[in-house]
Amino acid sequence: MSVRQSLLAILDQGPCYGYQLRREFDRRTGSTWSLNVGQIYNTLERLERDGMVARGEADDQGHVYWEITDAGRVEAALWLSSPVERPQAARDELAIKLALAATLPGVDGAVVARGQRDAPAAKLEHLRERRDTRARGDAGERLARDLVLDAQIFAAEAEVRWLDHVEQQLAAHPEHALALELSTERPKRGRPARADAIA
Repeated sequence: MSVRQSLLAILDQGPCYGYQLRREFDRRTGSTWSLNVGQIYNTLERLERDGMVARGEADDQGHVYWEITDAGRVEAALWLSSPVERPQAARDELAIKLALAATLPGVDGAVVARGQRDAPAAKLEHLRERRDTRARGDAGERLARDLVLDAQIFAAEAEVRWLDHVEQQLAAHPEHALALELSTERPKRGRPARADAIA
């Protein structure tokens, strides 16, 4: 999640001081991601260094208002108009754990998958309960909260569905058919050759 671009997008609406930015971020994300004020001020200082915002004078209450620059507006617009690249699951700890469990002699991968399924199922139930409770705030704040909660619900549903799939795949094979004994081949020292360099 980009705090930097989020703050720029908010500042594009008008000058704000630190606590105000924190409140606006909270309102616009459904209070689902907590930013501390120190993180906001650190980000503002980096944005100032990079020419994305300018620090204004303090008002009568001591609030220092930050304003977006033209360069900051360009960055905010680019962020809002560009797709977010989501991380690949190739190094996902759960996928690695289940792949290992499926191939280790004496380990029942289906049991490991079933045990894992309880966590996202409980999370899913909790998220659905939160979604069903009446949220405070105006329609925009409620929509922001629901959008973030829906993303979390869909991700938890996908994980439960994937774990069901894993369990079915493992149940389709006898345990001994999946087990891999240690290889007797002795690897050479050094880094393995890259697949694209072998061709």
